[in-house]
Amino acid sequence: MMKRLIALLVLPLAACTGLSTPLPSTPTPASAPQTSAPPTALPATSAPLQNPSADPSSSATTFPDPNAYTWQLIASGLKRPVDLQPDGSGRLFILENPGRIHILENGQLLADSFLDIDERVNDDGNEMGLLGLALHPNYSQNGFFYVNYTGKSGDTFISRFQAGGDSADPNSESILLKIKQPFENHNGGALAFGPDGYLYIATGDGGAAGDPFGNAQSLDTLLGKILRIDVDSAEPYAIPPDNPFGNEILYYGLRNPWRISFDQLTGDLYIGDVGQGEWEEIDYVAAGSRGGLNFGWDYYEGNHDYDSQGLTGEYVFPVVEYSHAEGGCSVTGGYVYRGAMTEWNGIYLYGDYCTGYVWGAIKVNGQWQAQLLFEARVQITSFGQDESGEVYLLSDGGDVYKLVRK
Repeated sequence: MMKRLIALLVLPLAACTGLSTPLPSTPTPASAPQTSAPPTALPATSAPLQNPSADPSSSATTFPDPNAYTWQLIASGLKRPVDLQPDGSGRLFILENPGRIHILENGQLLADSFLDIDERVNDDGNEMGLLGLALHPNYSQNGFFYVNYTGKSGDTFISRFQAGGDSADPNSESILLKIKQPFENHNGGALAFGPDGYLYIATGDGGAAGDPFGNAQSLDTLLGKILRIDVDSAEPYAIPPDNPFGNEILYYGLRNPWRISFDQLTGDLYIGDVGQGEWEEIDYVAAGSRGGLNFGWDYYEGNHDYDSQGLTGEYVFPVVEYSHAEGGCSVTGGYVYRGAMTEWNGIYLYGDYCTGYVWGAIKVNGQWQAQLLFEARVQITSFGQDESGEVYLLSDGGDVYKLVRK
């Protein structure tokens, strides 16, 4: 079990002491979606995800010399920034953990907050607060965006708001999901729209340590999962017809997937799942893969047995992992670079919160390779990517950086 490093240790930490009295974990949608009862076993087949055309030759096969590049400061003075998302117009929306969203436009932070829901957000715990943001694919037309936050009750809220211009109406909130949280840690937090147009939601296993309620492996709870919902076909949402269990669950067996992202070119999904006490992992799902994949927690931590008790099954193991002994404590998932520096194209960049290390991962001739590239010397809360494919790094100290040539 990992010790707290500082008093304000950030949200994606691997493990921390839970409450002394366990509570039941019961997720509840805000209102009943169009769904059916989940089966007790994985279906034999499941329809594949959408797979956009991609040119594999556009990806790097070697890592660039990191000494020729730097992380350039582009914004500062923020309060615990934890997410960055583009709106397609060149503006960047930056999430602050206490409950605000700011706009970075033409290199400047706008004076007024885009959204302020501080009074609704509970950020008392290390891994609580306003955690994730996703703008609707048609945001420029409908103004819809979605947030993942911890409410005053300590439970997870997935809500939609509507914006106009440089501000959003706090009273426009529509709660899609409310998920009961038994402990204050392992809330996951990431939101992302996939290439199929559905909203993906990353949830942690509910917290404490070692998944005491077995949530990650249970199909009766939304905790420890990647959820997928259709926000366009019904209110508050509909279940995609090819979700494998007839409910919100797409993938399971995750501990604390703090950050997820899709490759802009290929549609592949990357999941940064925070480890228990020894191993941090990056999970990968190729576009076109079936639903119902099981990533193994809490039977396995990374590629290593944790509490399998001799049980066997079909698990998807990480493509990249690193140990705490190597220098780290909490993985921060990132993005596949697809910007103007073509020598970086196809390289997945990710980091560690505690050490500030930044690695790259690529798949060459069917084999995954990883390399330590940068020592950022900041506590990395998140990465971000703009519509041009450029990659950004966010620090717990309030700064935002962009990867550039020296």
